[in-house]
Amino acid sequence: MIYLDLFITFFKIGLFTIGGGYAMIPLIQQEVVGHGWLTMTQLTDFIAVSESTPGSFAVNIATFVGTESGGILGALITTTAVVLPSFIIILFIAKAFNDFQENKWVKATLFGMRPVVIGLIASAVWLLMSNGFIQTGVEINSVGDFWGALNYSEIVIFMIGSFIYFRFKLHPIKLILISAGLGMLFFGVVPIFF
Repeated sequence: MIYLDLFITFFKIGLFTIGGGYAMIPLIQQEVVGHGWLTMTQLTDFIAVSESTPGSFAVNIATFVGTESGGILGALITTTAVVLPSFIIILFIAKAFNDFQENKWVKATLFGMRPVVIGLIASAVWLLMSNGFIQTGVEINSVGDFWGALNYSEIVIFMIGSFIYFRFKLHPIKLILISAGLGMLFFGVVPIFF
């Protein structure tokens, strides 16, 4: 049954994701694409929409996947499932935090998880960049095929956005609007205002 699968999958994602939304992208990709609920292109689009809408990334992506796979009920199930583990864990931690705050095992565990979180975030960045910068459905057998498969417009938009962000420290909302304008310009959807 799809609803039970959705619940178990997103409960597992919520339970084993440490480090926030970006760290959960590799696990979401493996589970959601692996189950055949979404294609990699659809997942990338959902990630972009989840980042562009208000609210927690984890809740947004769970809601989008649940809606696509199981309608409104699927959205309710996946949203509940992804936040339930955190809710339960926080209840236990809040009750016992003072007792375990200075425990050497707890400190060592938290210290050891930091590099893993960085690796998961780096994996998510690589996954999104490779999916966004390389055309889907193109078979790459040589270096020439690789250069021909690149989405140069998207790479240029990325480079302009990165330069503007790091050079001028522009507010992210302004950067999103500039990127949207560049996307409309590069992909031929420029609105004409009179």
